[in-house]
Amino acid sequence: MQNLKITLVQANQFWEDKDANLKHYEKLLADSLQSDLIVLPEMFHTAFSMNAPTLSESNESSMGLDWLKKMAISKQTAIYTSLIFEDTGAYFNRGVFVFPDGTYDYYDKRKSFGLGGEDKVFTSGEREKIISYRKWKINLQICYDLRFPELIRNRLTPDGLPAYDLLLYVANWPERRSEHWKALLKARAIENQCYVVGVNRVGEDGKGLIYSGDSMVVDALGNSTSATIKQEEVLTVELSRTLLDEVRTNLPFLQDA
Repeated sequence: MQNLKITLVQANQFWEDKDANLKHYEKLLADSLQSDLIVLPEMFHTAFSMNAPTLSESNESSMGLDWLKKMAISKQTAIYTSLIFEDTGAYFNRGVFVFPDGTYDYYDKRKSFGLGGEDKVFTSGEREKIISYRKWKINLQICYDLRFPELIRNRLTPDGLPAYDLLLYVANWPERRSEHWKALLKARAIENQCYVVGVNRVGEDGKGLIYSGDSMVVDALGNSTSATIKQEEVLTVELSRTLLDEVRTNLPFLQDA
């Protein structure tokens, strides 16, 4: 199987300003990219706001989703991020995976961040979402989900293969708990014998919280490649399919699970 090139966009975000954020991402992504997948931070064009009644979008009208589709088609790459979505009268922190042809699939964040009041505004998702893209099986996740390993325990399917190859986390994870972020990303990769990509924001949000980024790619052995802390950066990393298969063959821990 082919390798997968992933571009991590560790960006500052403008508080509740969709136009400013979209223009900013366009600048960050202005250079041509040889990438299979672009990953943007959580709530990519609003930042982590609880102002869902004002900022939410829907299937009928979605400025953010329209922009993601346009970007995916123009760059011929997939994109994963999350945004505030209204569906059947409820608000969701919805992860959207947009394919290069503009079609998309979605995942609703299952663990709401009580310390930030997310549980009082957003409805939690109820199911796992694993999508297939370029012969990679990708498990979609959002921020606080990272603290709950029971959500994504990898396992062998009836065909004897692992359920997924890659975990994607998009986040607004504050600097004060950055050590947790880094440790948990590595743990998820090692225990599930998969690649893990975590993309976090930098800068300061409208509530005064500081974000250091610490975006990274972790392989199945726990080795990581990280973006520069506290700085905006667009980082492209190639995931080796050969390495992943070798780890799983030489260390068949998933079979013992």
